[in-house]
Amino acid sequence: MSFTFLCAAFLVFHAYFGYPISLFLIGLVRQRSVARQDYFPSVSLIITVFNEEKRIREKIENTLSILYPEGKLEILFVSDGSTDRTDSLVSEYHDRGITLLPVSERRGKEHAQREAVAQAKGDLLVFTDVATMLEPGGLVRIVSNFADPTVGCVSGEDRLIGADGTTGGEGLYVRYEMWLRRLETKAHSLVGSSGSFFAARREVCRDFTGDMQSDFRTVLNSVRMGLRAINDSGALGYYKDVSDSKKEFDRKVRTVLRGLTVFLRNLEFLNPSNYGFFSYQYFCHKLLRWLVPIFLISAFVSNGFLVDGGRFYLTTFLLQVMFYGYGVSMSLFAGSSRALGTLGKIPVYFITVNASILVAWWKYIKGERIVMWKPSER
Repeated sequence: MSFTFLCAAFLVFHAYFGYPISLFLIGLVRQRSVARQDYFPSVSLIITVFNEEKRIREKIENTLSILYPEGKLEILFVSDGSTDRTDSLVSEYHDRGITLLPVSERRGKEHAQREAVAQAKGDLLVFTDVATMLEPGGLVRIVSNFADPTVGCVSGEDRLIGADGTTGGEGLYVRYEMWLRRLETKAHSLVGSSGSFFAARREVCRDFTGDMQSDFRTVLNSVRMGLRAINDSGALGYYKDVSDSKKEFDRKVRTVLRGLTVFLRNLEFLNPSNYGFFSYQYFCHKLLRWLVPIFLISAFVSNGFLVDGGRFYLTTFLLQVMFYGYGVSMSLFAGSSRALGTLGKIPVYFITVNASILVAWWKYIKGERIVMWKPSER
């Protein structure tokens, strides 16, 4: 039991802290810079939408504010079988350079993106969504990274905006993820990019399928081609916090389930003889993180059997009980997470994330796969 507890605790620590520390140390020894410079190839900006009549105008106006050399930017709104007024609203902007690509049968976000990729004319493809607002110079910034021939895919950086203007538990988690991506970029390559704002070379964007995340798969395609994926902390995408905690939980389950689908179909990347340091990253950032709930349960149960084994085990067990008890009670009785203070949001979000991972594993084992996508209400 002692061995089980210590191993489980170490693996949880390594998943969240040991891995970033190792990236930091690697970055000190062999920091990989990006040869970013002014670079203006032809670009196709692809925005996938489904029944977005309430906020489509805001996204279109935001897109039209983007700065890029005239004649080199193609803007494609691909509608994944929308049944409301989305298509007609997008069509109103045809004279201002907005192209609508309607997909008659709804088959999922990645299928719609594949349709757009087939018709896009740009040398670089940039993907975003309706919920994400971009800065006017954001496109020039993200494209500048492709002046470096070793770069195959670039992820923008997420900025979460709470309804009350404050940073919640998810905001802290997003900041942790962005910090981790910066470390990965300096050490070697990203393992996953932001689905709300990312860019890739045309040749990297292939084989999109409905049940596999395009952002994750694009990173893997880059690595397979001998390129790397990077994060650009200056290419920002702003989006609002999910308005409903139940919908937020469901979104996390969908994200992990889709991630598991991609990961387990690409186990070849765990072979260090073929992919070197990226195999370590692939294991730690994805599989090890998704196994944390199992480690947490193992640590708690084994620690429970060890409470009579000395002050150390009694203390660690009580700390776990306090952490989980506080997080669960705040989740059940504090209502919306926005009503919680920062201390309350961290354990609530930690428990929510790992509970969603458990649910995703269960769904995956049962054979469930997600093809259809519905934007979260924010």
